[in-house]
Amino acid sequence: DSNDIVLVDGIERMDPDPNLNEGRPAHTIPGGKASSSIIEKMDECHPNAERAFENYFHRADPPPQQNNNDEELIASTTITTTIDSNKEQSQQHEFEIIVGHANIIRYFFCRALQLPPEAWLRLCIFNCSLTYLTIRPTGTVSARMLGDIGHLGYENSTFSMHHGFNW
Repeated sequence: DSNDIVLVDGIERMDPDPNLNEGRPAHTIPGGKASSSIIEKMDECHPNAERAFENYFHRADPPPQQNNNDEELIASTTITTTIDSNKEQSQQHEFEIIVGHANIIRYFFCRALQLPPEAWLRLCIFNCSLTYLTIRPTGTVSARMLGDIGHLGYENSTFSMHHGFNW
C-alpha cells in the first residue's frame, strides 16, 4: 500500500518482499520482562529481518583495478554499474528505496551502522519518515538522516497511534 504512494515514473518497482513485513526483528537489551509469546514472535521474525538486511545492504563490488606502466593498482572510489552490456562502465550512484515498517527500518539502521541490533527499540521514527544511509564502496556507512519528516506538515505527523510531536 505505502509502496504505491512512493511509486515514481522511471523507477523499477520490485515485488513486495515478505521479509520486510512488520514484526519484532530482534530482542531488546535491556529487555525487561517479556511474555513467552513476545519472545516467540521475535524469534520468528528475526530470520526474516536478517535475510532482508543481507539482501538490501551490502558493499558495492570492488571497482575494477587496472595496471599502469609502473604496475601500480589504481582503484576508483565511486560506485560503478553497467548501464548496457555494449557500453563502457560509467560512474554512478545507486539508490535503493525500501518501504517498510519502522521496526524493520530501525533494525536496518542499527545493523548498517554496526550498532547492536538489540538497540532498535531505543530509536523512535515517525510514520512516513525518511531514513537515508550512505554505503561507500570501501564499506564505510554513515547516516544522513533517521526518521526525517520535513516533507510532512504537523497535521500529518504521527508515531504509532499518536498525532503530532507530543507522544
